[in-house]
Amino acid sequence: MSTREAVTFLVLLGSLGLIFPLPVSGQKLTKLTVGYSAISINQLPSWVAKETGIFARNGLDAQLVYFTGGTPALMALVSGYTAISQNAGPETVNAHLGGSDVVFIAGGTVTLDWWLLSRSEIKTAEQLKGGTLAISRFGSASDFVARFALQKLGLVPEKDVTIIQLGSTTDRLAALGAGRIQATVLPPPTMLMALKSGLTLLADVSTQGLAFQHTAPVTTRRFIRENPDIVKRYLRSHVEAVHRIKTDRETGIRVMTKYLGQSKDRESTEKSYDRYVSEEQLPRKQYPTLEGIRTVLNSVAEKDSKAKTVKPEDLVDLRFIRELDQSGFIDGLYKR
Repeated sequence: MSTREAVTFLVLLGSLGLIFPLPVSGQKLTKLTVGYSAISINQLPSWVAKETGIFARNGLDAQLVYFTGGTPALMALVSGYTAISQNAGPETVNAHLGGSDVVFIAGGTVTLDWWLLSRSEIKTAEQLKGGTLAISRFGSASDFVARFALQKLGLVPEKDVTIIQLGSTTDRLAALGAGRIQATVLPPPTMLMALKSGLTLLADVSTQGLAFQHTAPVTTRRFIRENPDIVKRYLRSHVEAVHRIKTDRETGIRVMTKYLGQSKDRESTEKSYDRYVSEEQLPRKQYPTLEGIRTVLNSVAEKDSKAKTVKPEDLVDLRFIRELDQSGFIDGLYKR
């Protein structure tokens, strides 16, 4: 999507009242538009905060708007069409390198739980040579995962395996089934269902224990300066939602299936949920992972040397999550 197309798209959403919701007479809640960049389990905290009334209890009328990809979601944030966005490290780093003042205000998901899967007849990395692997978009988390997994398999991205962008997991799986591509990378629960359908698991990135700043709340330093109370209430909602996810499995799975779509494979859905709520992926104390941001910066630096001059600390604002932690609020949630 070009910049012009993205802006046109955002203006259209605004005309429909999706980005610029009209004020309601007597409304006591603060209206807040939040973007999210994928139909993925990593977006669960914002969905749970919305569906269980956590946002409302913290005085927020949060409108969640879906953008097809991390770059359009961040463009909406930088342009001021959204106040907060749920984005992963790669697109956030690229936005920073482009001159925007975006920062992570919480940690969200702090590692990778993705698999590289190939067509059933491809059983080894050697057999993938000369083939094509599909990702969602260049510069996305799926792009990072694909290149990382290929290198771990001893393959050179773009030389041994062509990487193309095809969009959603549904589109990538359709291309895989039609034989137009030979492999793709998938997150849960799709990866578990795909394995059951007969695809070959070539690489499990989750076993690498890689620190990686995945999907988390991102906003701009300008919005923080102008609306610190709103940011504080949003972070409180986020932390409460993480607690709800970790302690109320039934509600978490219900919300997850609503947004991801009902699945006949209950086993894969539940297994994905249980993987996601682990402390390694979704920590109780939601600090952004500086080590994970460094992982992203090192990867981006291979193509953009400006990333070498950026420190992970340049991409975070820890004041709100630190306040919630040091006040005892987070520990108190889990003592109830």
